Amino acid sequence: MNNLGAAEGVLTVVGLTLLTVLTRGFFFLTEREIPIPDWLRQGLRYAPLAALMAVVLPEVVLTQGVLIDTLKDARLYATAAAAAYFFWRRDILGTILSGMAVLLPLKLLLGW
Repeated sequence: MNNLGAAEGVLTVVGLTLLTVLTRGFFFLTEREIPIPDWLRQGLRYAPLAALMAVVLPEVVLTQGVLIDTLKDARLYATAAAAAYFFWRRDILGTILSGMAVLLPLKLLLGW
């Protein structure tokens, strides 16, 4: 294993900090609004939802990289309860709480 010296470590941290500030602050560094096409603006509206689904969906339907093969999984029922609550009330906090209210008893009491 190759150990980095102190200078290389500091240089790496400074470089990554500058890169992060530049990329995340890019839109704040300009004086005027950057024009983007309407099709791109429309597509960017769905980016947070797509990113969330890319993270959450595998956690719900996979166990150690393999598709679950039983209905005796608390995550399925918690997801269904949370989705039903969201479509009923459109409230994020309630969605999280309703999903956890189903998940915890199934996991802790029934051992699913």
